[in-house]
Amino acid sequence: MAEHFTRWDSADYLNTEDDIQLYLEACVEDDPGDGALIRAALSDISRVRNQSELARQVGVSREGLRKALSANGNPSFALILKIARELGLELQLTTRRAA
Repeated sequence: MAEHFTRWDSADYLNTEDDIQLYLEACVEDDPGDGALIRAALSDISRVRNQSELARQVGVSREGLRKALSANGNPSFALILKIARELGLELQLTTRRAA
């Protein structure tokens, strides 16, 4: 009997606000420095929270939002800020202290 695998989708496990917060925090912490994991997390969260409505709120098409948050996307910082605000997320920058 052949094994059957389904595609794993992290959005399937973002059921609560705590799930979303912990997932985003983990992606920010583990991001390699190019924003790829943060962009992926925002994409997953946007799919959980109605991507079409989010696209309308930030002033882009649904397809434009999907492309901007895709693995090959390169969204502007302004778009990332708009997305974060509409998703109820807060961007916080802090200084690193020397050890």
